[in-house]
Amino acid sequence: MKRLFYAGVVLLVLFELANVWFIMPMPYSQRVRSVDVAYALYRWRWAFRIGFGAMIAAGLMTAMRSRIAVAVSLLVLAGVVYATNFVMAADVMFIAPTSLNMQPASRNAVESSRLVVGIDVAGEARAYPVQFIGYHHQVRDTVAGKPVMVSFCTVCRTGRVFIPMVEGKEESFRLVGMDHFNAMFEDRTTGSWWRQANGEAIAGPRKGMELAEYPSRQVTLTEWLSLYPKSLIMQADTALRSKYSASYDYESGASRGALTGTDTASWRDKSWVVGISVGKASRAYDWNRLTRESVVNDSLGGKAIVLVLARDRQSFFAFERPSAATMVLRGDSLVSGSAAYAFTGLGAAGRLAPLKASQEFWHSWRSFQPGTSRY
Repeated sequence: MKRLFYAGVVLLVLFELANVWFIMPMPYSQRVRSVDVAYALYRWRWAFRIGFGAMIAAGLMTAMRSRIAVAVSLLVLAGVVYATNFVMAADVMFIAPTSLNMQPASRNAVESSRLVVGIDVAGEARAYPVQFIGYHHQVRDTVAGKPVMVSFCTVCRTGRVFIPMVEGKEESFRLVGMDHFNAMFEDRTTGSWWRQANGEAIAGPRKGMELAEYPSRQVTLTEWLSLYPKSLIMQADTALRSKYSASYDYESGASRGALTGTDTASWRDKSWVVGISVGKASRAYDWNRLTRESVVNDSLGGKAIVLVLARDRQSFFAFERPSAATMVLRGDSLVSGSAAYAFTGLGAAGRLAPLKASQEFWHSWRSFQPGTSRY
């Protein structure tokens, strides 16, 4: 019975550590395909806890002959349970905003050089600074009367804006951890886990479903306001101001952190790429090459496309080309022959169709777009 007590303690400690190891950026944990195992452990967590707890209770009286050893064992167990559930839990480490404060440019306090994820829904433009959403991981808003879920994963450098509607109903999500270095959200209704990089449910009753995505752009706030001067801008949550990074290291690529740092060489795990998908075809474009060339004319998925980098060397845009004719950059306009287009896509000759394009770490794009090609 004494052995039963210590076996229960050891097994419960290992179980609580495993629950964290599988879904947090621990050594080797994000490089194995373990989400199904992680989900099973999490789903049946109370059954495991009750079982191991019963072992501890059954052997406790016999083990009490060595009171110091028992006390130390229970103290270690309590510490592990507290740390894994109340300190290392993803939604404890990264808190959702207590309030959402959106302001026009005239009352904006965000530095204009900051990167934002911007959306335009039915003529209503909103900008969400990466400085804030990178900490929160998700921000909920209502734009043009429609719910939106703005998300960002700093370990993948993926900004996504989803329509949080599942099976015809608005769904709530919480940050639960990560898989292959990408943030995962758990829906409230079924407990299914959803991947941030593509909005796909990867475990649980809703496995295989996908959230619809709003087109978004990652640009500097200066560039965004030049295109959408009436846009509202997310402001810092005053209750969480100390959580936001004041540094530009992450946004500029100067960070060298193990998880969020940038490799300045090309085609390394932490190198920047711009990923574009057209239909079932996807391609990655080296950020270093884009900064040298500014404009890339290409064909993808049977369509002529163009990728352009603005003069601030941070903001980028992707469109379908109106024809096979090469487009060039002149000032803040894309030009094809005599036709010029703003970075909104608008021009006197019509409007360029925007393409979904995202700046990511190379390891992220190739993980979640396994059939991708490289430009």
